[in-house]
Amino acid sequence: MKKFISVAFISLGLVGVVFGVAFGESYPNGAEGLKCATLPPPGFYYKMYNAYVTADEVMDPDGDEVPVDFDAKMFVNAHRFLWISKDIKLFGANYGADLFIPIWYKDIKVGALNYDDSQWNLGDIIVEPFVLAWHGSRYDASTAVALFLPTGDDDEPADPGENMYTTMFTLGGTYYFDEAKTWSASILGRYEIHHSDYDDTNIEPGDDFHFEWGVAKTLAQVWDVGVVGYCQWQVTEDSGSGSSSDKDRGYAIGPEVSVFIPPMKLFVSLRSEFEFSTEGGGVTPLPLGRPEGNRTWLILTKIF
Repeated sequence: MKKFISVAFISLGLVGVVFGVAFGESYPNGAEGLKCATLPPPGFYYKMYNAYVTADEVMDPDGDEVPVDFDAKMFVNAHRFLWISKDIKLFGANYGADLFIPIWYKDIKVGALNYDDSQWNLGDIIVEPFVLAWHGSRYDASTAVALFLPTGDDDEPADPGENMYTTMFTLGGTYYFDEAKTWSASILGRYEIHHSDYDDTNIEPGDDFHFEWGVAKTLAQVWDVGVVGYCQWQVTEDSGSGSSSDKDRGYAIGPEVSVFIPPMKLFVSLRSEFEFSTEGGGVTPLPLGRPEGNRTWLILTKIF
């Protein structure tokens, strides 16, 4: 269930077909965009992430489409509660912590296998107890450690739960090209280590490395427009009986626009990223591959 909308495996020795379908590696690529490595100043913040994901192609380990008549549509409504301390500092950075609670809807169809299922359920909760944020005259930087908890259901094929713990390490920075901070470039890297096997396959997924990036222009002090994207690679092979030596990867690029509404203390961001050069692999002994599609995000950030 690790890979974004990935059809996990076909067991020819069993009656029926078993699928694992998730959102992304375990972290959902594309969740942060312009100034992705910049954390806010001290305070309490609420962020609502709304993502609509579509995919109608499945790519094999060579990057070729697998003809299985695949169609997937997903919606996630996620709630993040972020706190940045004013008084607690480490290494010159403000200390913070956050909690991420996702709710999913998934609709998966594979015509070649006569498979059609949809589920609406709680996903895996993310706890991030260690966050550090630096702010300089021409840069921002951040680092964090997060733990993904297997709180989501995984009984049905389209359930959002991954049935494993994941530790994620984050490090990134934003650089401003002018003193007024109207031009910026940002990159945010994440490394995931997966800690437990899937009950059904006795396979432990390999580690993932991915990063998000964005190049932004600020207009009238409240608008940000620019280009965003992400890159993701599986960097170690799966382990366990019958695991695959193939590793998956994926890339995406697209536009973003965001606006700050001062009277409401509210940020609104809209981005859409299109995947390309996708290669399937990993997780299962007989993978169909990794889906390729589009992810569109609407994000609301409220300052308290």
